[in-house]
Amino acid sequence: MSQLFMDFFALDFIQRAFIGGILVSLCSALLGVSLVLKRYSMIGDGLSHVGFGALAIATAVGMTPIYIAIPVVVIAAFLLLRIRDTSKIKGDAAIAIISTSALALGVTIISFSSGANTDVYNYMFGSILAMSETDILMVLIISVIVLMLYIFFYSKIFAVTFDEKFSRATGIKTEIYNMLIAVLSAIIIVIGMKMMGAMLISSLIIFPSLTAMRVFNTFKRVVISSAIISVVCFSIGMIASLLLNTPAGASIVIVNMITFLIFFVIGKVKS
Repeated sequence: MSQLFMDFFALDFIQRAFIGGILVSLCSALLGVSLVLKRYSMIGDGLSHVGFGALAIATAVGMTPIYIAIPVVVIAAFLLLRIRDTSKIKGDAAIAIISTSALALGVTIISFSSGANTDVYNYMFGSILAMSETDILMVLIISVIVLMLYIFFYSKIFAVTFDEKFSRATGIKTEIYNMLIAVLSAIIIVIGMKMMGAMLISSLIIFPSLTAMRVFNTFKRVVISSAIISVVCFSIGMIASLLLNTPAGASIVIVNMITFLIFFVIGKVKS
């Protein structure tokens, strides 16, 4: 068995998959804590659909998908926050409107072009083993930026997450930090779509934080444990995928689901 693992990890594409996956899992888990606590966790699912729509359109017209998707998804995140703050439309309804519209637009444009190709399929369902050195370099740069911003603004993110009204009263510009969380989430979702696919990327945002909250009850402990859970679940899911020859994205989600159930039971026993 140990020789089998050594053979696996000797392969360049396996190494790239683990490096990229661990970085995206870590960033997704950190941002997911704030999104879940603010009752805005479905933003991941909504923005991933927007990302798929943008990627599909870019692919259909022959443009570089990732460079189109990032600004489009960031704009969508901005619109979601503006709609939430200034409109009578609730957050979940706003997400549904924007995400389904973008997804429908992307699918329609694909149908008028040459049809769904391999790139579009990979962005929908994920293809982590197909990540190139350029993909990993982009993931590395963006992940480092996200982690540095998160650590630097940690206290402000904590304040805005738990009591937005009080934070605003104390002089914190809550709109800026809400936008920071949304923009960072949007970027991580886009780069993570190549790994998990538009259909599953939101699980990396939602599952680890919800799992950690079953057992831990302080923000700092939830953040740290969520990050650890996310990386461990990703690693186990990837290894299971390689050994069982199952889809990587689906395997990672299943491991996250099982972990959530285990922590749910532990939380019930503790209480």
